[in-house]
Amino acid sequence: MATLREPELEEILAFCAEDPVERVFLEDVARRGLGRFTALDGDGGVTALCHAGANLVPSGTGCEAFAEIVKDWRARMIIGEETAVSDFWKASSRQLPPPREDRPGQPVYVLDEAPEPGETGLRPAQPDDLDLLLPACAAAHREEIGIDPLERDPEGFRWRTRAQIDEGRSWLWTDGATILFKAEASAWTPQAVQLQQVWVDPEARGHRYAQRGLRDLCRLLLPRVPTICLFVRRDNAPAIRVYEAIGMQHTISYRSLIF
Repeated sequence: MATLREPELEEILAFCAEDPVERVFLEDVARRGLGRFTALDGDGGVTALCHAGANLVPSGTGCEAFAEIVKDWRARMIIGEETAVSDFWKASSRQLPPPREDRPGQPVYVLDEAPEPGETGLRPAQPDDLDLLLPACAAAHREEIGIDPLERDPEGFRWRTRAQIDEGRSWLWTDGATILFKAEASAWTPQAVQLQQVWVDPEARGHRYAQRGLRDLCRLLLPRVPTICLFVRRDNAPAIRVYEAIGMQHTISYRSLIF
């Protein structure tokens, strides 16, 4: 009989190792000791995990069982592999408010071979870049999620942006005060880096800066990890063109429920 329990770190890492791209976020937060994990035990051990933090992230088989843990849970998003999220949502939707937006079929792209050089001025972000990056990160968040984080949680968002810089998870390419390309790592494990918030200043768009910047970022990261991955809204055709142009391949799909 399947049971829910708190897993040990070694069990989480073993589960994530079965699919290091799909579960890159779960492995990253587990290694950093963030949030709370619930495991679903089946006949052969852990068959599913659910991470509860600012977002809820289910993964594995039988995620409908995690409906038991959402009674007092409030989060901004449910996100993860599409079948896992769908199974969870089918079982728990009556206990949760209706989502503001439902995004099924979000393609996950991966790259494991270095693309051609982009010949950019890409560099790791530095603490002095915070005032330049903060509004750019907020604009990227607003374009992606539809909420201005500087209105909802200005201090928290500033802290998270600075933390990404301090942790070496933020990169940019600038021309004066104009950001030609920027991106952050939302998850980083020994097997994969998941990128987020790939963004170009609106005034600089249309000149292939995103493609060139992403080429150089992937070339920078691939000697350190085997795989680069990211996911994207299925209706974001310009971004998909960039990812496919540098050789990224569509693998699985995610689903996001935004509250």
